[in-house]
Amino acid sequence: MNTKERLLLLTLAAINFTNIMDFMIMMPLGPQLMRIFNINTQQFGLVVSSYTFSAGFSGFCTAFFIDKFDRKRFLQVLYAGFLIGTLLCGLANTYELLMIARIFTGLFGGVLGAVILAIVGDVIPFNRRGQAMGFVMAAFSIASVLGVPFGLRIANQFGWNSPFLLLAFLALPVQFFIFKFVPNLSTHTQAGKQVQVLQVIKNITSSPNQRKAITLMMVVMFGHFSIIPFLSPYMVSNVGFTEGQLEQIYFFGGLSTIIASPLIGKLADRIGKLKVFTIFVSISIIPVLFITNMPRVDIWITLIATSVFFAVSSGRFIPAQAMVTATVEPQNRGSFMSIVSSMQQLSAGLAAYIAGLVVIKQTNGEMLHYNWVGLMSIAAAVITLFLVRRITAVDGSKF
Repeated sequence: MNTKERLLLLTLAAINFTNIMDFMIMMPLGPQLMRIFNINTQQFGLVVSSYTFSAGFSGFCTAFFIDKFDRKRFLQVLYAGFLIGTLLCGLANTYELLMIARIFTGLFGGVLGAVILAIVGDVIPFNRRGQAMGFVMAAFSIASVLGVPFGLRIANQFGWNSPFLLLAFLALPVQFFIFKFVPNLSTHTQAGKQVQVLQVIKNITSSPNQRKAITLMMVVMFGHFSIIPFLSPYMVSNVGFTEGQLEQIYFFGGLSTIIASPLIGKLADRIGKLKVFTIFVSISIIPVLFITNMPRVDIWITLIATSVFFAVSSGRFIPAQAMVTATVEPQNRGSFMSIVSSMQQLSAGLAAYIAGLVVIKQTNGEMLHYNWVGLMSIAAAVITLFLVRRITAVDGSKF
């Protein structure tokens, strides 16, 4: 990679970091939020899914006009809205206001991922795209290693809303980085290449390959997000973690993925994205089974299991996203990735909501039926192994 590409990817990674931390911090804050606002598992699942449902709606609407604008300008507007929404989350003092703030943040933050993927797809050639995806996705790891543990620590000391106020402050210099290092990308808006509203939907509905690619990402997200929302509450209620110890799960889990993500990206470019996806989906079944059936065990055993879970999750998402970006022409990529992001967010929201209905918190504080959620996640993983073999690149070639 040259210097311009590195600065671009660093900026996109910084956007991802703040966006992912804003999204991720809600899950480990679950025990605090349920205690402070006196809400049950269903209500907590709803406040988590409110962001994703909002993001899904926004992503779908955005698909109709995302490819009519310069990607840089569009990114700047979205990130400004995300900054305001995160600040509103930090200022919320009731469950209802928090719900409204999460919905507002989702309208902007939920689309950021699609724009980032479209920019990577426009700038980075396919033969190096796996490595670039791994670089940008490493922001997830950094958010886990540094952001979430630090956010939990200040939440325990200064209140649950302090991480959101910190994120709003950190977003200010990132907005400048967008202005400085993201190039203007407007070739897809040239006359005769603009996509009309109905054409966006027609392109997808008339292409079985694109429909399969969207379905693949929806099922991948559903399987992953079935586990995530109640991971922290389960660790506190059933495994014996304290709220202060939860940061260790995200620290070591993020550390494992920050090491694994770039290696997975390079491996996907070297031996094939389909092969890497298959390997990691198969491996992921083991930690999912263990985590969702975990009794009270030593903390180091739990940390090994959760760290493996986070690392193998990167092994699913990185090659899958690289393959999906190659199923559409460049001039339609922004619209398509926005639809993909929208469907992923809706799938994540559905997974969180269903998990909230399945999991029950007893009067003694312990949670029941998290193992059922694990079986649901494994079933989704198996389905993706069949779906991924049915998609091809836009030129018809197999992955």
